[in-house]
Amino acid sequence: MALARTSARADLGRARRGVMRGLLAVAIFSAVVNLLMFTGPLYMLQVYDRVLGSGSVETLVALSALALFLYGAMGLIDALRARALARIAASFQARLDPHAFDISLTPGAPRGPGAPPGPEALSALTRGLSSTAAASVFDIPWTPFFLLVIALFHPALGLLALAGGAALILIALAQRLLTLRREEAVAGLQARAQRIEQQSRMEAEALSALGMRAGLAARWQALREAGLDDHVRLADRVGGFTALARAIRLLLQSAMLGLGAYLAIAGLVSPGAMIAASILLGRALAPIETVIGQWRLLAGALTAWKSLAGALEHSAEPPELLALPRPEGRLEVQGLTVLPPGQAVPALRGVSFSLAPGEALGIIGPSGAGKSSLARALTGLWPARLGEIRLGAAKLDRYPPERLGRLLGYLPQRVALFDGTLAENIARMEPDPDPEAVLRAAQAAGVHEMILALPEGYDTHVTAPGAPLSGGQIQRVGLARALYGDPVLLILDEPDAHLDHPGGAALNTAIRAVKAMGGAAVVMAHRPAAIAECDHLLMLENGQRAAYGPREDVLRARVANHRSITGAPAGEPGGAP
Repeated sequence: MALARTSARADLGRARRGVMRGLLAVAIFSAVVNLLMFTGPLYMLQVYDRVLGSGSVETLVALSALALFLYGAMGLIDALRARALARIAASFQARLDPHAFDISLTPGAPRGPGAPPGPEALSALTRGLSSTAAASVFDIPWTPFFLLVIALFHPALGLLALAGGAALILIALAQRLLTLRREEAVAGLQARAQRIEQQSRMEAEALSALGMRAGLAARWQALREAGLDDHVRLADRVGGFTALARAIRLLLQSAMLGLGAYLAIAGLVSPGAMIAASILLGRALAPIETVIGQWRLLAGALTAWKSLAGALEHSAEPPELLALPRPEGRLEVQGLTVLPPGQAVPALRGVSFSLAPGEALGIIGPSGAGKSSLARALTGLWPARLGEIRLGAAKLDRYPPERLGRLLGYLPQRVALFDGTLAENIARMEPDPDPEAVLRAAQAAGVHEMILALPEGYDTHVTAPGAPLSGGQIQRVGLARALYGDPVLLILDEPDAHLDHPGGAALNTAIRAVKAMGGAAVVMAHRPAAIAECDHLLMLENGQRAAYGPREDVLRARVANHRSITGAPAGEPGGAP
């Protein structure tokens, strides 16, 4: 797709290798930091066992200066470790952001639950990778080493420390098992409430006009309250585990002091060893406590990584396609059968037609006949299950998606304008658009004068879903966008749905202009005015071709068939398509 300049799998491999190299550096930093953590215990051990016994102030000053230097080095290296994690996460996100965005825009992919992972999954992964919990993960492997040093003071102290570490690990496992289902429930309720909120914002006027605000507000509020209740219960449970872990750690440190004091009284350890063991125990258990407290962050990052990596690894490799020249406006469709994404019943079956340069084809038929499905197939959004579509002399799938998009002009039933100026929307959000091409497209769509009448003209900023423009104005800006770049094939799906008489006239003028330049046009329509410039008509019924030929012949045959069925009196041929 547009942003994926290289293979997603190749970039994923590079990102993984970059992360592994960075994490190796973080592991080295962590080793140094954890070794420097012995500064405190050793300092206390020397103060209690040597300084207090000898009363040497000089020794105390020398030990304090050395401890100050080591603590400074530890703080500096710890800061470097945090900076390294943040930059590893940022580099990872920068490399994969384009692919994550592409995945989220996969045509036909579901939205909401079950949707492909997008940039939000990558952001969750970045937050987890750059968090203090990630640093604690690198500290946890040093916990057994600290416990071993404690055991060297006395086996009883080592057993107490080992029991405390095992207790915290059990707490972490219990928290995960007892909160996983609640986390999923909260996420589901929040997602449903967010969807209703987004839909309500987009359709605020319709909701007010139909008196639906109260009903939707009640549904949204019910989801929010249910989600809030579950969130509170989840927070209570997580907070309880976190508090329990902290209490056990503090209790163990006090127990270590008590046991150490007993052993010191018995002459089995020195007073310095009692203090050093307590400090070492706190350091050994601190990363476990941090991971317990931020488990949701790490779990979210891990889930995001699995879904994102799976999507990237199974993403289709961009085919190596020969750069084809700009084709002529010739369209050939042979035996086209199309399955909508996720469906088992074809929307189109065995449809065939052809269109020469400078011609326009009208697609008519009742609602659900397959007109919009054909439009999506012609744009390459829905691939052909059977049959083929050729633009010029090449199959549609021989053009790279971005290249194909530049050759086509597409106006969907529902036009969406994006956050930007009118000029940027007409120019299809190109980074460096051609101003003259923007003006030509706007003039061809008959929207130039309307834009100039706005206070800021082409620099008018548009926010979703299209304010401050009316539905008809949005439709005409969408037509200008479809005409931008002089497309070879213009595909219009119900283009006059929101157009007034001047807008309809501008539409027909635009179709004539495309035909005059040797392009082709396909118009899906319900109204006769929309097919006024069409040379041929294709009638669809239940996804199959019911009639095809010159416009007047198809309309005449349709009217005659209608009269034979209804017994209507003779009259002028025509009628709504």
